[in-house]
Amino acid sequence: MTKPVVLIAEELSPATIEALGPDFDVRVVDGTDRPALLEAVHSASAILVRSATQVDAEVLAAAPNLKVIARAGVGLDNVDIKASTAAGVMVVNAPTSNIISAAELTCGHILSLARHIPAAHAALAEGKWKRSAYTGTELFEKTIGIIGLGRIGALIAARMQAFGTKVVAYDPYVTSARAQQLGVQLLSLDELIATADFITIHMPKTPETTGMIGTAQLAAMKPTAYVINVARGGLIDEAALYEALTNNVIAGAGLDVFVSEPPTGSPLLGLPNVITTPHLGASTDEAQEKAGISVAKSVRLALSGELVPDAVNVAGGVIDPYVRPAIPLIEKLGQVFSGLAHTSPLTSVDVEVRGEITQFDTSVLKLAALKGIFTNVVSESVSYVNAPLLAEQRGIEVRSLSEEESPEYRTVLTLRGALSDGTQLSVSGTLAGIKQVQKIVEINGYEVDVPIDDHLIVMQYIDRPGIVAVYGKEFGDAKINIAGMQIARQNLGGKALSVLTVDSPVPASLLEKVRKAIDADVMLEVDITE
Repeated sequence: MTKPVVLIAEELSPATIEALGPDFDVRVVDGTDRPALLEAVHSASAILVRSATQVDAEVLAAAPNLKVIARAGVGLDNVDIKASTAAGVMVVNAPTSNIISAAELTCGHILSLARHIPAAHAALAEGKWKRSAYTGTELFEKTIGIIGLGRIGALIAARMQAFGTKVVAYDPYVTSARAQQLGVQLLSLDELIATADFITIHMPKTPETTGMIGTAQLAAMKPTAYVINVARGGLIDEAALYEALTNNVIAGAGLDVFVSEPPTGSPLLGLPNVITTPHLGASTDEAQEKAGISVAKSVRLALSGELVPDAVNVAGGVIDPYVRPAIPLIEKLGQVFSGLAHTSPLTSVDVEVRGEITQFDTSVLKLAALKGIFTNVVSESVSYVNAPLLAEQRGIEVRSLSEEESPEYRTVLTLRGALSDGTQLSVSGTLAGIKQVQKIVEINGYEVDVPIDDHLIVMQYIDRPGIVAVYGKEFGDAKINIAGMQIARQNLGGKALSVLTVDSPVPASLLEKVRKAIDADVMLEVDITE
C-alpha cells in the first residue's frame, strides 16, 4: 500500500520527523525554490512549512492530493487560508508552541531597555568604560501596559508582576473577571497609553490593528516611556515611531518584528534608543521542537480524517476537554443516523445538544455529526473541512440547537432530520458514568439503552410473540454472536424496535433473510468506522 506523501519544505526539528512516525513517505524540498516546490507538491498529501515558503493558490492548484498545510509556528501570513478552504484543504498551525519564548523575549526587551544592556555591552566590547552614560531605571513600581491580554500577554503579566510592577492592559475581548484573576487592571487604550511606563503590544495583525500605535498614540505616551513589539510587524507605525524616537517624544523602543523583513535600510536600525532583534520570538530550541511536534500530530490526525483542534479554517477552534468525549459519540450517532436514512435522500439535519455540555463551545459537534453522516455515504474521504461542503452540495439544511435543560441525562446529543419522502428520523446518545461509555438512548422515538459497538443491527417490526426466537436462531445458525440486545416499544401490539450489538459483520443476504422472516419494515446493519 502506497504511503501518503508528507512534504517538508523548510528545516524542522528532528523531533518533527519522529512525531510523524513510519506511516508516511516523508520528502524534503526547498520551499523557496518555486519550480522545485510546484513539482514536489504534486504528489503531496501534506506540506509542512515555517515562514519562508509561500503556499498560495498556485501551489494549491499544483497539488491535487493535498489535504493539509501545516505551519510549524503561530503566524499564517505565508498561507492563503481562503484559497485553502475553497480547495477543501485544512490549514493547521502550532498556536501555543512559542508563547513562552515570545513572552520571555518581551521581558528581555523590557529589561534591556530599562538598563541599556545591549549598548553597554557594545561600548565595553570596544574598550569603553562608560558607567554614567548607561544609568538605567528600576522596574519596581513602574507600570507595564499590555495591549492584548491573550496567552502571551498573560504570561508577561505574571513575569512582570514578580518585579513589583503594576500591570494594566487593554483588550476588548477580555472580561474584568479574567483580568482580576490575572491581577491586571483593564483600561481603555487611551488610558493605558497615557499611564504606562513600558507598553508591549500583543495583538493579531488585521486591518483594524495595523498601525494602531501611530503618531497620536506615541505623542500621548510619557516622554520617559518605552514601547515594545514582539508580535507582528506593522502594529506600530514605523515612520511615526522613527519621528517620535528622534524627537525625544518617547524614551525608546524594543522591536523584534518589522513591516518588511529583513528591515534592510530601515532608519530605526541606526537609532541609539532602539533595541532590535531579528524576529526571534519563536527562535528557541524548545519552541521549534514544540511547533514541529504539534503540527506533525495535526498532520497525522488530518490525514486520518480526525478532528484537528489547531485547524484554523475549521469552526470550533480549541476544543474544551469537557466537549472532547462527545465528539466520537456524535460522529458515531451520525453513522447510525445515515444508516436509518438509507431509504430516501436526506433534506435536513438538526444537531441538538442538551445538558451540562452546553456551558461550553459545542460548535465542533456539528462538524463531527456531519462527518459521521457522510463517512459511509460518499466515496471521497470525509474530513471536518469538507463535511459541511458535502451537505451544502447535497442541499441538506443543517442547524445547530442548544438547550441547557436535560431532565434525564447530564448530556444528551440528538440528530434529528427529514427525508425527501417526508419520513422523520432521530437518534440520541449520551456518555454514561465515570468511564464516559458511549450509549444510544433513543432511535426514532423508541427509548433504548445500548452501548455503541462496532456492529449494530436495528430492526423495526410489528410486536408479536416469537420474534426474538426467530432472529436469534437465524443469527445463531450463521455463527453470528449477539453481544447485547435491547427491545423497545411504544404501544402494546404496535411496532417494536430491536437493537443488537454483534461480534462480527452480518452478510447482506442474512439480513434480507431475517427481514423476511420477521416481516420487518426497518432492517439495517451499521458498521461503526472509527
